[in-house]
Amino acid sequence: MTPKKTILRALAGEVLPTPPVWMMRQAGRYLPEYRATRAQAGDFLSLCYNPELAAEVTFQPIRRYGFDAAILFADILLLPQALGADLWFETGEGPRLSTISTAADMARLKPADAIHDHLAPVYETVRILAKGLPAETTLIGFAGAPWTVATYMIAGRGTPDQGPAHAMIQGNRALFQQVIDLLTASTIEYLSAQIDAGAEVVKLFDSWAGSLKGQDFHDFAVEPARAITAALKARHPGIPVIAFPRGAGTAYEGLHAAIGADCIALDDGVTAEWAAAHVQTGGCVQGNLASSHMVSGGQDLIDETRRVVRAFSKGPHIFNLGHGITPDADPENVALMVETIRNG
Repeated sequence: MTPKKTILRALAGEVLPTPPVWMMRQAGRYLPEYRATRAQAGDFLSLCYNPELAAEVTFQPIRRYGFDAAILFADILLLPQALGADLWFETGEGPRLSTISTAADMARLKPADAIHDHLAPVYETVRILAKGLPAETTLIGFAGAPWTVATYMIAGRGTPDQGPAHAMIQGNRALFQQVIDLLTASTIEYLSAQIDAGAEVVKLFDSWAGSLKGQDFHDFAVEPARAITAALKARHPGIPVIAFPRGAGTAYEGLHAAIGADCIALDDGVTAEWAAAHVQTGGCVQGNLASSHMVSGGQDLIDETRRVVRAFSKGPHIFNLGHGITPDADPENVALMVETIRNG
């Protein structure tokens, strides 16, 4: 039987008259109700590890906008913390981690199957969401892709060009491969547990994939995503996987087949028209309105939303932004986007 939920239908290859819609970072600082719950939690990590509050902020944009999917509220760096890395957040600056630079650093990390006790609160959040979401709303679980998570583990923080990770590739490719292998194995465990808890779709966020080129892009972006997707589909037949190698540019072409993903999410660095001709031919695509329209709004938002819908209208499509919504976005612009998608 064809799944009834619109996102599952699109992921199965169905062309729908109105694309389903959700937004990356839809539970976030642009919403006053999120800010109130974040203050109640005390700090960001406490929010991530409090199942009731993490579920609450996941529910908030569903209540407000009626999105077709909810995505688990968590952070991609909870996984390296579960592996034994130190993790903390500097106010106004973002995450900090203990770093990996030697084989001895790697040896101190836990094996892939030892993550579950630490991540139990995340799985409980998924269970709460699976029970509490509206019947028509799809629940998406997620993880950071190995390359992106590795860049933080090696640098100890986000960097403009992922330079420390690239330096390790050049200086000790074998050690870097060990990092990727551990993250690949642990990501399989993490996402599999999310699926067991009730996630209906999983997404791999490779936020820094665009800085990889040539063989490195294949080895450290495509191959780990392929291995994760294959393992999850072997354990959970029929589970849809969305891959998001942000910044891939023309390398988006052919990724459905190369990764085995049911959907390729697109940033706004490629046009919807190009992606319809070169990527959507392989299967469902997700994206790719520029997130800046959630700040500026107006007729440009309406026109660009219609353009994206029109460009992807001949194939399976999930409407989303090309990047996560930013804290300075206007909630009214989100409502205008959703209304434009659903009412033309």
